Amino acid sequence: MTQSDTYLTTRQRVERYFDRQATQTWARLTSDAPVSGIRATVRAGRDQMRNTLLAALPDDLMGWRILDAGCGTGTLAFDLAHRGADVVAVDLSPALINIAESRCPEPLRGRIQFASGDLTDPRWGRFDHAIAMDSLIYYDRRDLGQTLSTLGERCGKVAFTVAPRTPLLMLMWRVGQMFPKSQKSPTMVPHSVARLQAQMHHDEITGQLREIDRVTSGFYISTAVEFQP
Repeated sequence: MTQSDTYLTTRQRVERYFDRQATQTWARLTSDAPVSGIRATVRAGRDQMRNTLLAALPDDLMGWRILDAGCGTGTLAFDLAHRGADVVAVDLSPALINIAESRCPEPLRGRIQFASGDLTDPRWGRFDHAIAMDSLIYYDRRDLGQTLSTLGERCGKVAFTVAPRTPLLMLMWRVGQMFPKSQKSPTMVPHSVARLQAQMHHDEITGQLREIDRVTSGFYISTAVEFQP
């Protein structure tokens, strides 16, 4: 994959945000520590989405090699390893990787390889499945399609999440575009699965998208999608 300028710029902004500004907030959100009412809805929504993505996989993942693409503090990677999978857990943020490694239960350490870097890096190898939960939500249609294509070359299937194009999320996104880029955190880009599929066809990317489910929990609204190369 030849990465576009927009992909590289967005990736840099995401890495800087999670590695410098939001590390402690993310660590708290993904723990059992008390959080505000708004963040509690996000925590509950993320828990539901993680369960949704896991429900699409067999209970027994022994013999599977899975990429947790954008693993954050590691919760999904732990769940996959508990089912028997060998997991490569990758995140742009070295700070979040450090937290994930510190939280990893001792019995699972032999099943999870933690690494910081780009989730599309070919050095991670080939996989039976990849999951990108809330890690591709900042990219536009073209960059998202190209990323899925690159992952699809090395993975049997790719499950990922997007922010749906609801009127509320589109309004929030447009308001967010009014702020200077230097003064804002990475902004989610809402997507329609149909428009994303059309963009991929336009860019001659083979493969089909299938919507799995949508999760709505207060301030967390996300759609789970499967890409079959």
